[in-house]
Amino acid sequence: MAQINPSILSADFARLAEEAKAVEGADWLHVDVMDNHFVPNLTLGVPIVEALSKATDTPLDCHLMIEDADRWAPQYVEAGAGSVTFHAEAAAAPVRLAREIRAKGARASMALKPATPIEPYEDLLPELDMLLIMTVEPGFGGQAFLDIMLPKIRRTRELISKHGLELWLQVDGGVSATTIERCAEAGADVFVAGSAVYGAADPAAAVRELRAQADAVTAVAPWACGH
Repeated sequence: MAQINPSILSADFARLAEEAKAVEGADWLHVDVMDNHFVPNLTLGVPIVEALSKATDTPLDCHLMIEDADRWAPQYVEAGAGSVTFHAEAAAAPVRLAREIRAKGARASMALKPATPIEPYEDLLPELDMLLIMTVEPGFGGQAFLDIMLPKIRRTRELISKHGLELWLQVDGGVSATTIERCAEAGADVFVAGSAVYGAADPAAAVRELRAQADAVTAVAPWACGH
């Protein structure tokens, strides 16, 4: 079944606890952490993640768009994140970092910017619980989906299948009712949706509708046969 992770980057930051409750049917709550160095924007950090983890029963999926991920990522596990994603471009020792995140009790995930190819990281995949393909340039919400990322999603799914891995494949950026089916057909099974959820009149209903769309496509997608 497809997983839908609403991004609180699109929520009302003055009402984060309420906004988290508004999507309680979601699989995870996606938390974008930006440091104004790795990406040109500044958002929230460890204290907010810690507070959020106490305010919702929905597990937190923290996406770290920050420099020096090796130093900071473990702190987000300690703050309550159930999944921590670091960027391949920001990690000096990605295997060691993934193992440290797992050892602390969270799922380890690695993200790739649009221009970063998946192929050099093929041998790292068994060390991960999830791989995130960015379908926009990281740093800002509300960007248009990049269709040119679909072949990369397909190649990544092929590598996951080739190695027989139980690895989630997440997409983030411009995911909406008009793009989610293309992502699911290409091989994604975890979807980050920001404005498509929080911009809807009923965020919880938007989550259900997006999941239903993705599930319908996945049920007949060649990559999912026997998955």
